[in-house]
Amino acid sequence: MKRSFLSSFGAFTPVLILLVASAVRGQGVKRKDAYDVAAFYWPAYHPDPRFKDIQVFPDGKGEWEAIYKAKPKFVGHEVPKVPLWGYEDETNPVVMGKKIATAVKYGVNVMIFDWYWYDNKPFLEDALDKGFLKAKNRRDMKFSLMWANHDHSSYLDPANPDKSKIYWYGGVSRKIFEGMVDHIIKDYFKQPNYYKINGEPVFSIYELSTFINGIGGSEKAKAALDYFRMKTREAGFPDLHLQAILWGNIPSTLKDVPGDPIETQNSTLEYFGFKSMTNYQWCHFVQPSGDYRPWGEKAMKKWAEWDTTFKIPYCPHVSIGWDCNPRFPVKRQDLIVHNKPEYFKTFLQKAKEYIDQHPGQPRLITINAWNEWAEGSYLEPDVAHGSAYLEAVRDVFRKN
Repeated sequence: MKRSFLSSFGAFTPVLILLVASAVRGQGVKRKDAYDVAAFYWPAYHPDPRFKDIQVFPDGKGEWEAIYKAKPKFVGHEVPKVPLWGYEDETNPVVMGKKIATAVKYGVNVMIFDWYWYDNKPFLEDALDKGFLKAKNRRDMKFSLMWANHDHSSYLDPANPDKSKIYWYGGVSRKIFEGMVDHIIKDYFKQPNYYKINGEPVFSIYELSTFINGIGGSEKAKAALDYFRMKTREAGFPDLHLQAILWGNIPSTLKDVPGDPIETQNSTLEYFGFKSMTNYQWCHFVQPSGDYRPWGEKAMKKWAEWDTTFKIPYCPHVSIGWDCNPRFPVKRQDLIVHNKPEYFKTFLQKAKEYIDQHPGQPRLITINAWNEWAEGSYLEPDVAHGSAYLEAVRDVFRKN
């Protein structure tokens, strides 16, 4: 649910941001897959105590409430979205076990959990801790973390037309960051099915600029990431793999980053030690308005450009759609229509071809998303399409 936290209330223009997806056949779980297909997971479909703190979702089902209460805002608007499995609690390991089994069956072998840390404590961890990690079949699938370190706003409240209210700020101090690092390494990196690249656990931070500003500048940010790498090596891993989420080209106006203004795209990435990059959502760099196919084609044109402007490998990303109307009481114009499964399949095929044309890099494709129901971008089966989006994944990555 990332893009809108920033764009909907204009807190700042995000640039390059880190993410947790990452790549080349992780170690720890033996798989026959020739590709790693990773879906982002938004873990908000359960009753987190912090929802009460901000007075949202009183029904006690988390963001499912926004989904089943959503109303169409124009003729032909495909809302509400109706999950084929119903409004299940993802903290139930049986429920999560079904998600794992279904994902793996269709070729999705990595789940990238959106991960949050506000006021020095976690938010929405129960889907991972109580659900995924306690599922009997959890080792059938890899997982990794994306630290979604954006400010958390009233974008989450579907009844509030004012999305500028900030519930929690995403920036952290060095002391808080070190506590986070201890928790991440101990409780997640050491899990046998944590996703790795060349043995290196993959971790990302959603907003680079928020991280830099919160911790006190670029030099302090680099020192903190160096500390993270050191602690990861001390824990017995060869290194830490940082993967960046690219919203668009790094602009020369980005402040407090090495080379201000930045002389090259690579100066920033190399300075902080990123090893690969991907996207979270096409809407981060291509305005969503109208038909799905032209939207995706514009997004994919950036791949060739990034090949020439960045040295680190780009792991191709495919988004399923975009429509955040369930989070707003009034109509949103920035949405995508006609995002049919067969069109999605075409873009998956292009992502596969990109990987095949770049044999020296991680064989990773990221997808938005497993379950971004309130943003109209999800793989989970629904009443309208059944398992058609998952079948597209299977047809591209399992049948060839």
